[in-house]
Amino acid sequence: MRKEVWFGLSIMAMVVIGVFSMMPPPSQMTNGHLGLLMLAMIVVAIMLGFPTAFTLMGMGTTFTFLFYRSQNPGAAVDLTLNLMVQRAYAVMNNDVLIAVPLFVFMGYLVERANLIERLFKGLHLATSRIPGSLAVATIVTCAVFSTATGIIGAVVTLMGLLAFPAMLKAGYNVKLAAGSVTAGGTLGILIPPSVLLILYGATAGVSVVKLYAGAFFPGLILAGLYVGSVILYAKINPRGAPPLSAEDRRVPLPEFAQVITRGGRSNVMTGLIAALKGPRNAAVPLGMLLKHLVIALLPALAAALVMGSVYLSLTAPDEELPEGLVAMGSWAESQEQTTTAGGLQAPETDEGATETPSAAAPGAPEAELPAAAALRKPVPTGFWVTLGVIAGGLAIFYGVFSFVRLEIFKMLLGSFFPLAMLILGVLGTIIVGLATPTEAAAMGSFGGFVLAAAYRRLNLRMIKESVYLTAKTSAMVCWLFVGSSIFAAAFALLGGQEIINLWVISMDLTPVQFMLLAQVIIFLLGWPLEWTEIIVIFMPIFLPLLAHFNIDPLFFGLLVALNLQTAFLSPPVAMAAFYLKGVAPSHVTLNQIFLGMLPFMAIQVFMLALLYLFPAIGLWLPDQVYR
Repeated sequence: MRKEVWFGLSIMAMVVIGVFSMMPPPSQMTNGHLGLLMLAMIVVAIMLGFPTAFTLMGMGTTFTFLFYRSQNPGAAVDLTLNLMVQRAYAVMNNDVLIAVPLFVFMGYLVERANLIERLFKGLHLATSRIPGSLAVATIVTCAVFSTATGIIGAVVTLMGLLAFPAMLKAGYNVKLAAGSVTAGGTLGILIPPSVLLILYGATAGVSVVKLYAGAFFPGLILAGLYVGSVILYAKINPRGAPPLSAEDRRVPLPEFAQVITRGGRSNVMTGLIAALKGPRNAAVPLGMLLKHLVIALLPALAAALVMGSVYLSLTAPDEELPEGLVAMGSWAESQEQTTTAGGLQAPETDEGATETPSAAAPGAPEAELPAAAALRKPVPTGFWVTLGVIAGGLAIFYGVFSFVRLEIFKMLLGSFFPLAMLILGVLGTIIVGLATPTEAAAMGSFGGFVLAAAYRRLNLRMIKESVYLTAKTSAMVCWLFVGSSIFAAAFALLGGQEIINLWVISMDLTPVQFMLLAQVIIFLLGWPLEWTEIIVIFMPIFLPLLAHFNIDPLFFGLLVALNLQTAFLSPPVAMAAFYLKGVAPSHVTLNQIFLGMLPFMAIQVFMLALLYLFPAIGLWLPDQVYR
């Protein structure tokens, strides 16, 4: 029998023996102990391979019937069926879950737009002079693509077909190559728009918008730590991540660029401007020169647009009424205060005479607002410092902007920037409050249609495949929620939640100790279970205890999302490893992939500790945007 089977059976045996050893004798067993037994049986059944959703529904319904039968045998069937219907309807009535099929549909559309090959090629050429450039490009590509799709298996599989053989061919260490693909592919669990955060928000009753804002910086920092560790490894061990050869770094120039650079002008700006006004444009069409000049100026135009928007936002005048003007409705309110039962009483003047408001004479000039109302606020010093830094960076950028870099920039313009704009458009509208997650997901799906059409991949077959896979994934998620809702109701009905609460509270833990205990349990559960099962089964057990320990559910959710990445990277049920093994060359063993994932797991644990020690990493952005 294989080692993995023995390991799984031993874990199941330990679970069952541990539960029965803690149970009281049958004569003293209560309904709460039946709830704990149900929880243990759920874990064992899932590890045996039973479908999670229907196992949850079956166990929950069975134990609910046993409870009602002990209380009221005649009405047990009706009460059980009523509970099932109510919990299923509550899930169907949850508006948050509408975003799940829309984000999944966006992911399948983007995946089939065939952008990942162009994205990887452009990024590995753009980072060719960085140590470990292929691994760096792999992690960045995985991060961008998994953020756009959120489908971990698809990202790991595609990068296993594209980047993994390229790294092995370049002489990269097998473990480094495997770890880069698997760790980079799982970043979509944390970086928004993450389906995990939607499910956690629906389970915990936490705003998905705040979860997205809170997970933004931890996800970026974790991706940066991955990249930094690869660069450090390549510097220490160049043989494990050799630099690209001159042939691999070569970028062929188009004919017009070869004509311009014959005179030794390799800089884009000087070469294009000289070609516009000099003899070099004889063999190059004017339209071609203007087109590439506009492309070259795009970074400067984007910087000017961003800084102009920031300037208008920082210097916008306060919306206060000038002196002498009365807010709309104020005069009416003052008149209401003088209204008597007999009618309207006009206000008295100082001489005791009465006045009534009169309209301005026809043709009279309107009252002019004071000049101070049109004045903008002074510009903060930080704006000018930032502007100077950006101007200096642009000067350096255009000083070294050669025609080779222009071709790489065009590759990124056709692969990286469309995805980046789609991601920023979806996340930006959510974070700044312009759209709900559901509305942003709908816009993202439309953006996926546009990308697929722009790259000539949109056809009826592709749409049918995307719709089918979306329906399949969404049905799985919805059935999981229905099953978990029935299971949670049965668990609470039996009193299992109360027993766990009393047990944890009796341990007299501090909030720090409880947090460590919870994260260790989630980390260990990530070995035999997937993150969906942990969210729907075990989160409802932890959540009622957060109020006792005065822990913010938003912060706890960020820690859980970061921790649950280990469910894809921790053996023996490391799904990312099996995704990669399915497309890897035959000489690459599963043990090599597991060993390659371990350093990245250590980075995840370090990031988890960093987030706990400095909660502002995850809470600063939600506090700033939603105060």
